[in-house]
Amino acid sequence: MKIKVQTKLRLTALSLMAILGTAISFSVISETFDVVINNGRVMDPETQFDNVANIGIKDGLIAIITKQEISGTETINAEGLVVAPGFIDTHYHATDLFASKMALRDGVTTGMDLEAGSFNVKGWYDEKAKTGWQVNYGTNASLLYSRMAIHDPETNLKAPIDFSNIPTYAAKALQDGVQGWAETKSSIEQMNQVMSLVDEDLRQGALGIAAPIAYMAKGITSYELFIGQKAGANYGRHTSVHTRYHLLSETPTEAPIAFDEVFTNAMLLDAPLLMAHNNDYGWWEIEEKLQLARKKGLNMWSEYYPYAAGSTAITAAFLSPAEWVEKRGYRYEDTIYDPIDNKYLTNETYAALMKKDPGRSVVVEFPYRKEWMNHWLAVPHMTIASDAMAGVGDDGKLLPWDADWSEYRGHPRTSGSRGAVLRMAREQGVPLMFTISQASYWPAKHLGDSGLVAMQERGRLQKGKIADITIFDPKTVTDNSSFKVGEHGTPTTGIPYVVVNGKLVVKDSEVLPVKAGQAIRYPVEAKGRFVPIERAGWLNQHTIGLNPDLVEAHLDDDSGAGAQLKQHN
Repeated sequence: MKIKVQTKLRLTALSLMAILGTAISFSVISETFDVVINNGRVMDPETQFDNVANIGIKDGLIAIITKQEISGTETINAEGLVVAPGFIDTHYHATDLFASKMALRDGVTTGMDLEAGSFNVKGWYDEKAKTGWQVNYGTNASLLYSRMAIHDPETNLKAPIDFSNIPTYAAKALQDGVQGWAETKSSIEQMNQVMSLVDEDLRQGALGIAAPIAYMAKGITSYELFIGQKAGANYGRHTSVHTRYHLLSETPTEAPIAFDEVFTNAMLLDAPLLMAHNNDYGWWEIEEKLQLARKKGLNMWSEYYPYAAGSTAITAAFLSPAEWVEKRGYRYEDTIYDPIDNKYLTNETYAALMKKDPGRSVVVEFPYRKEWMNHWLAVPHMTIASDAMAGVGDDGKLLPWDADWSEYRGHPRTSGSRGAVLRMAREQGVPLMFTISQASYWPAKHLGDSGLVAMQERGRLQKGKIADITIFDPKTVTDNSSFKVGEHGTPTTGIPYVVVNGKLVVKDSEVLPVKAGQAIRYPVEAKGRFVPIERAGWLNQHTIGLNPDLVEAHLDDDSGAGAQLKQHN
């Protein structure tokens, strides 16, 4: 598929000078900047500025963009290279040292786990601030982890939880034979407990609601999901959703129907919505609806990654024999690859892994996606988000920062998503400014439009904005990682420099031991905003008032999982 490029009007001289932030002068600027980027093709998606210029960075900010000669303590010659806003990843489970190192080589300056989120958000941010981080970091309040805290009390969730350490807790939740967080419906009291935890994390500055509903499709009711989105809407924050029927094409459980569930909630709540990895059946319908929503002024967007295979925990409900083999007709031997053991699963090895290592991440192949991928390169406001996995080795444990790239065992998207998109877009003739918008500007814009100041200051190359910058060769940049063992983590080439908050973190394609990342976070608020659901209060508000016991019945757990859990306890 070739993309037709429409010629756009060039900026006038007056607007050009305004963007450059300089007067008409041929004198040399005497100020010495911290970092100077000379002779690069500077591209800013918001203003559509595209010209060769010099950038001076001072105190973490872009101090000047000019045609004049400037000097700095550190100077980069970017001749022949594109100077772009740092790439922003909103689906970034790679909350560990080695994975962030891979992401930096792929041009990422900000990584936020908005799909799975975190538990104990205050502690999570405190830990990152204490240890330091190479990329900017942020997280959502997690519906999944909060449900685990209530429905699987044996996990004793208290410490900060994110994707890097959740396997341990997921294993504990499964020891009694029931994954309460995934299978058990919440009573009103339990729903209030879950939302109180979520609300506390929002109060502590979480960016929004993480709603990976596909992993708890049988447990979470539509009403609990609505209340979860409402908890985020109380703060004007987004919900990032992995929808209930993701991957499904059979009626009456088509994937777009699950999108309609969260879309309706977001529209009625006037809340932002992020459709996590819209890369499977029905994506075209969902994208059309998102475009219509934006025309109506709604803050909604989506993500994709450029691979025909995904990765997820072995405990994912849709990978069970009843779902994957019997209902969908797949064979583990053809579709489920274990990158740690370097082999495809069988029914027997699947069952063994569920007992031995239920937190193990596996690769799931979807060959039919290949014909769709080029289209995703050309969808407005469909952003690049890698769904990056943890940086583990062949023993399933997190790798140290200085491990060799070949030691990584996992999905190659962690190390190659941006390189793959830039290569594919080049091959398909996609305008470079469009691809940069997918990589940096659009995720920053939508989060910024939600009131997140840190994103209003990123995703752009303009005077006064934060100096998160990715410098790459548009002619040669490419991914090199693959599904072959030893190549899972092979770095992207053609991105020789990455600047995070004004500090050079990648130099001459080498990741430096520089911890320049900052927290992407809302201000902590004095008190929470969630108001617990009360049956009598609900009836007083939504009916003329009859029997206050009528509301609870349809919300209580009737799945059978709750009774089974009580037997084990």
